[in-house]
Amino acid sequence: MRFEYRYHGSSAVAATPGATSMSFVPDAYREPTYFDGKLNLKVPFREAISALHAVVVSDHRFQARDTTAYKEWAAQRELEELGELAAGQAEAAERYSELAAELRTLRGQRNAIMGPFYKAQREYFQYLYRKNRDFWWVLDPVITVHPDQVFFECFSRDESSYGRLGCGYEVFDHLGDHACGTTNVDYSMALYQEFQKIRGYKETRLQVDPSGFEVETTGDEAYKEVKIDLPESWVRGFLQVSSAMTLPMRRLELHPMDVHNLCFLLRRKKERNGPRSLRFLLTDGEPVRVLVEPWNHELICPRSIYQGQDDEIRLWGRRRLHILERLIPVARRFVVHLLGTGMPSFFVADLGDMSFTLGLSGWTRNDWSRVGNFDLMAARTEVDSVTQRRVFDALRETWVEDTDDLALRLRLDRSVVLGALQAYAQAGRAIYDLEHQAYRVRELTREPLPVESLRFANEREAEASKLVATVEPRVVEEAHGRRTLEAVVADGHRQHQVRVQIDADERLVDATCECSFFFRNKLFQGPCCHILALRMADARRQGSRT
Repeated sequence: MRFEYRYHGSSAVAATPGATSMSFVPDAYREPTYFDGKLNLKVPFREAISALHAVVVSDHRFQARDTTAYKEWAAQRELEELGELAAGQAEAAERYSELAAELRTLRGQRNAIMGPFYKAQREYFQYLYRKNRDFWWVLDPVITVHPDQVFFECFSRDESSYGRLGCGYEVFDHLGDHACGTTNVDYSMALYQEFQKIRGYKETRLQVDPSGFEVETTGDEAYKEVKIDLPESWVRGFLQVSSAMTLPMRRLELHPMDVHNLCFLLRRKKERNGPRSLRFLLTDGEPVRVLVEPWNHELICPRSIYQGQDDEIRLWGRRRLHILERLIPVARRFVVHLLGTGMPSFFVADLGDMSFTLGLSGWTRNDWSRVGNFDLMAARTEVDSVTQRRVFDALRETWVEDTDDLALRLRLDRSVVLGALQAYAQAGRAIYDLEHQAYRVRELTREPLPVESLRFANEREAEASKLVATVEPRVVEEAHGRRTLEAVVADGHRQHQVRVQIDADERLVDATCECSFFFRNKLFQGPCCHILALRMADARRQGSRT
């Protein structure tokens, strides 16, 4: 998938002893989106934008060491040792010289073929890492201007972490002209270094420069065109975050010092073997307890009292929590949203008029794009295209709105509005705001994304569409807006007993199946095809009733 950007110049910083002006250059291919304001929360903004940078460069995948130089040294040392052993032995020395000559010839042939490649590869990556880290970034950050706030979004290189920084207009003393919309901004490593120079005594101005849209493009060399080929998995992972945010979650609050103690414990100790997990032990009315494995160290959070249903939730990939360290001194609290054991989690840092959301997949290898199919668990009510367009146009009028308010204004059923918004979220045109519990308009790309290749690329969903015709769902329990369905799903010569629990918002809360896929993965990688077939059959039954 190819993304094309055009920037009029590069983002720039004008610094004086008393003031700093930061100008982001937006994508000239997109609709004019601009913003101008002077920061009043300078230090919290510096720490939050730095945490966002930590998400961008985050990559916790295993990195194999480059052993090319060592192999070259070992080969040379092998020849020297052979020479030492053969010294003083004329016959052995003569034989050694013949073998050494033959060995040098063979290695010379191999090095002549592969040596230049390995050398160029090593030098290239060393150059990128030390001299020009911009090329290591996958995609320029996305910035969105709304009537109530400006927010930045980014995705990590290993596709397992998502970051969002939202800044309310109270963060700015003097607010200039602005135009709502979404655009990609030219964000370089040099600009990040300038962010570190923000001080409380210096006036700081943040600007998304509208001048890039006012200059003639024909024959203008000031424009810089960037074309990036991205795998569909990266884009699809960005869309999965919104789907996961809409699912039912356990909610708890952590005091900043409790987060500090957790990060300090992980910094102080290094695990040599597994399990490498965090167990959140939640008891209603009692302090949150976190069991850190494999040392079984229980961290009690006396400042954080849990209110809710008792539960025990286990998380992996805990080293990614170090991204939050810079936010601890400026945060008022951390609101944690847990989907369940091995499922995604969201840490929302309350920074007053700003908020920082860190979304983590179940574990590092279980990334958002290829493994976690959380869109299959979200609301999937079938809505016709005319109604979908009507809902989206209504959302564009306000840019951000609660689902209940939108349904009341349009006089539509809440499930219909949820289904339409979820479809637009999977098309990259809307996003769910976890902090405000509302949907926002956010056009991820200039052109509409190919929904078929992003949402329906899962082979399990394709298989479920073949099985749905023979499924007859029956309601076995219905209470408090939730209903439990059962059915026998025939897959070839085998039949599977399937049980699904769906809440009032048509979201998959829990499910069981007798197939091997569910036995191995539960719901960690999304539902199996038999569970999906039961959901599809129920959706069709509900639609025919309506």
